[in-house]
Amino acid sequence: RAADTRPRLTLEDVRTLSRQADEIGLARFVITGGEPLVMREFDEVVAAIDPDKHYIVSDSNGWFLDTAKAKHIKSVGVDKIQMSLDSSIPEEHDHFRKKPGSFARVMKAIDACQDAGLHLILSTCLTKGRAKTQEFQNLAQLAKDRGIGLYVTYAKPVGAYLGNMDCLITKEDADIVREMEKDFPIFTHMTPSYGMYQGCITVKGIVTVTSTGEVEPCPYIHVSIGNFLNEHLGTIRERGMRIKQFGEHRPDCIIGENVEFIELITEKTRGRQLPIQYTEVFTHADFMQ
Repeated sequence: RAADTRPRLTLEDVRTLSRQADEIGLARFVITGGEPLVMREFDEVVAAIDPDKHYIVSDSNGWFLDTAKAKHIKSVGVDKIQMSLDSSIPEEHDHFRKKPGSFARVMKAIDACQDAGLHLILSTCLTKGRAKTQEFQNLAQLAKDRGIGLYVTYAKPVGAYLGNMDCLITKEDADIVREMEKDFPIFTHMTPSYGMYQGCITVKGIVTVTSTGEVEPCPYIHVSIGNFLNEHLGTIRERGMRIKQFGEHRPDCIIGENVEFIELITEKTRGRQLPIQYTEVFTHADFMQ
């Protein structure tokens, strides 16, 4: 695969994105991609997003998040940390992260965030069959005991899982998680919120902006529906809402449960520089008039 030589966003570009998001009523930014807390310009990026206008969340693996760091990022305007926890079993989490001691670092980072007054949620990936395990039950209990929300993302056959359909959850897995929501502070992107059930939130509830300005329907669908450096974010979002696979209500996670769509995206994106353009995936018939 050829090296990506596309220019990266500048701080002025981030300010433009912030203004455009504000103009169309979007109010939350999540800083993600690798480990955001090691970004040299992290503070400047937060300032460019503008904490006075937007609720700002940062992902983290917890490795560098001690009390001093937690207090600092709260002071510059970050509202919440979304911290990855891959297993309630320390050895399993460390193995997945390929970093001995990672689990212990996450536990210390939880304390640091709570001491600093940061809002905090844990994030974990649900693969096929995991919902039925004692390990997952223990993770939900850990979150409950610490008074922390647990965001459960569905495994998707992208990135390290590219083409791995065996990782996809089943309806039984999803049903188990929905039942657990009654007793534990856990939720998924499919969980009703603010009195609304949106189903799959691609475009409707989320868009992802890459480091080159491309706008994707969600973090896992590497198809650009436009670049905000070339046209307004509102125009791009309206285009995405007219694509039938995204704009219409659907009860399944399209990139985590819809096999037909997953196979289409896998075929189109394999071995390509990402994201690819929407015109390579969708035809005129895919758009609502």
